[in-house]
Amino acid sequence: MSTADIELPDAAPELRDVRGPSALGGGWRRSWDLLYMISTTEFKRTYFGTMLGYLWSLGRPLLLFGVLLAVFTQAFHLGRHVADYPVLLLMNIVLFGFFQEATTTAVPSIVSQEAIVRKTQFPRLVIPVAVVITSVFNLVLNLVVTFIFIAAFGVSPRWTWLLIIVTIVLLFVLSIAVAMILSSLYPRFRDLGIIWSVFATALFYATPVLYTLERMSATMRHLLALNPLAVILELARRWVIDPNAPTPAAIAGGTVRLLIPLAIYLGVCVAAVLVFRREAPRIAEAL
Repeated sequence: MSTADIELPDAAPELRDVRGPSALGGGWRRSWDLLYMISTTEFKRTYFGTMLGYLWSLGRPLLLFGVLLAVFTQAFHLGRHVADYPVLLLMNIVLFGFFQEATTTAVPSIVSQEAIVRKTQFPRLVIPVAVVITSVFNLVLNLVVTFIFIAAFGVSPRWTWLLIIVTIVLLFVLSIAVAMILSSLYPRFRDLGIIWSVFATALFYATPVLYTLERMSATMRHLLALNPLAVILELARRWVIDPNAPTPAAIAGGTVRLLIPLAIYLGVCVAAVLVFRREAPRIAEAL
């Protein structure tokens, strides 16, 4: 056989980069199944692994509420001129507590699932979202108790109570965005857990949880109103506790100024997508 009769193989295909699982790779059905499995498992582990279970979770905001109510109403007379201040304080603690719990728990969430992250191909986004959903379960249960307190305190039920769902959705989306950023960066920057813990504590006092913004000076009020969490809590206050409370636009100094916290809110969401998509393929390498 001559060399002319020998067929040479086609050129080898061009090599391409091998990368880890992406943020959303794997299909929506598989992502949903994994999300459901991880979130329900985490909820059972957290609230059914102890003798008192969920009561521990309920006890934390109630204990904080009792201490803060006693200190700030008796020592500082903080809520003297605020309508239904005790139930407003309780609702604010529950709502902000959800954001703080969801984001703080999400920081080490991917690292804590190191075994499956290293060995399994699945969308990394499932892990921080599952952590936030677990906190949503807790939020809903706490809000049921909160509304019982609100009704017992004498606040008349209104159809605007249903708008608390909007508040939950706004907090849920913001919590997922922050959780995506923190959880994806934590494998490479382990100090992020401590940094976020300190920042979340500072954010607690920079958000109108203990106080109302209309009692502040105009300069301080406009500054604190730049915080998207402040706008969300003020919306919840008008819808649930006091329909005569100032609108977020009035507190911010006009509708145009209200666009700033909206831009910050959307900016955090966009940054979350960009950061997580960049970090997701190389998370396993950083563990």
